[in-house]
Amino acid sequence: MKIFTGAQIKELDKFTIENEPVASIDLMERAAKAIVRALREEWDNRTPFVVFAGPGNNGGDALAVSRLLAEAGYNVKVYLFNVNDRLSADCATNKQRTIDCKRIKSFTEVLVDFDPPKLTPETVVIDGLFGSGLTKTLTGGFASLVKYINQSPCKVVSIDLPSGLMTEDNTHNVKAHIVRAHLTLTLQQKKLAMLFEDNQQFIGRLRVLDIRLSQKYIEQTNTNFQILEESDVRERLLTRGDFVNKGLMGHALIVAGSYGMAGAAVLAGRACMRSGVGKLTVCTPRRNYDVMQISLPEAILSTGKEDYFFTEPLDTEHYDAVGMGPGMGQHEDTAIALISQIRRTQCPMVIDADALNILASHKAWMQQLPEQLILTPHVGEFDRLGNGGSEGDYDRLSKAIDLAQHLHAYILLKGHYSALCMPDGRVYFNPTGNAGMATAGSGDVLTGVITGLLARGYDRENACIVGMYLHGLAGDLAAKQLGQESLMAGDIIAHLPQAFEFLG
Repeated sequence: MKIFTGAQIKELDKFTIENEPVASIDLMERAAKAIVRALREEWDNRTPFVVFAGPGNNGGDALAVSRLLAEAGYNVKVYLFNVNDRLSADCATNKQRTIDCKRIKSFTEVLVDFDPPKLTPETVVIDGLFGSGLTKTLTGGFASLVKYINQSPCKVVSIDLPSGLMTEDNTHNVKAHIVRAHLTLTLQQKKLAMLFEDNQQFIGRLRVLDIRLSQKYIEQTNTNFQILEESDVRERLLTRGDFVNKGLMGHALIVAGSYGMAGAAVLAGRACMRSGVGKLTVCTPRRNYDVMQISLPEAILSTGKEDYFFTEPLDTEHYDAVGMGPGMGQHEDTAIALISQIRRTQCPMVIDADALNILASHKAWMQQLPEQLILTPHVGEFDRLGNGGSEGDYDRLSKAIDLAQHLHAYILLKGHYSALCMPDGRVYFNPTGNAGMATAGSGDVLTGVITGLLARGYDRENACIVGMYLHGLAGDLAAKQLGQESLMAGDIIAHLPQAFEFLG
């Protein structure tokens, strides 16, 4: 699913109007009908509605919704804010239709003064003030209205976007001037701002309503942002021939675990083997020997001379992919061995966890990294990698995009919608996964999955895309069986076979 900018959304509406063809007022009516259907699924006609409509097309949508709700027997009070005495053409048309609707008992056009209605816990407010066209922070009377709504005990439904929230970048927006919706009914597609954790306080529960905008425009228009769909991943899966042997299925190397952190090596190794690789070697300190042999007998074990941590880079000539970092610690000898390993490795590499933290504390090494690395930081690790922190999720994503292009690397920024930032500036968001996966070891599992897929024969892009989708899907299957509260990283590994089966 493509994610369009605010400007592209406007062009999509225009293209639909010109090429369906459909009159803009009729497209607005189509959107209003979809919104009303969704509202009627949530509340019956005993629920009082108060509609706040702005002067643009978002307000026009809200006015059309008011009329359709009233015609369905709902008690609706309507407030149209026209403080500049300038309505969009379709908003003006729907204003007249609202006035003409005999079932609407209360319609107020606010030109100067506004006497706000009492909003009770039983009231549902329809927020139709501003939609995806907003480009600056709300001020003045509209900011005051937003504060009044947010301080009221009512339920709030926002049309397309909560008013005050901009489609992409809200880094310097004023949070107190953004409507806090309980439910957002967005039209046709999710907007970029909806994918960020720091905006969820405004969006509430999100539903996407199909209003049949032009599929031709959607298909032919390029965008750097895309949410993965099941079909995108399924078509990337490799098949396994009947006559293959383990030598043809790739040999992966996982460098992980320090003394006391053997579990990270176990989790990454197990996940790697569950991802279809033919052979796996795990490099871990000698004190982890017994744990690894018992926990993962299928793997080849490589231990260096040091009992407690990784200190010697390995020859990787016979490996097809390398994953480094989970639980390896940040000892200075480990750091020196890490950068040496990165420099001498020719096959695809995944850098995670402590390996990222080592790079963050040796900033000069960042300029010496080879191209085409795969880095899998969570937000804390990424902020440490950068020069200073981030001013929110959009700023962090922008920095990740820039860093991926600068390093010619793949940066998988982990989160609810994990974002794979490509070397060419494109971003894939992953829709699978759940809050139960916020548990120790989940990232180690992802490292193992992607490393296994790389060794198995996937290129870097497809290994990241298939890997993060499978990882989240396995987590979803585990949560369905076990619940989110009790989910552990090992449960994700245990459900990888079902995830493969689901997609296969």
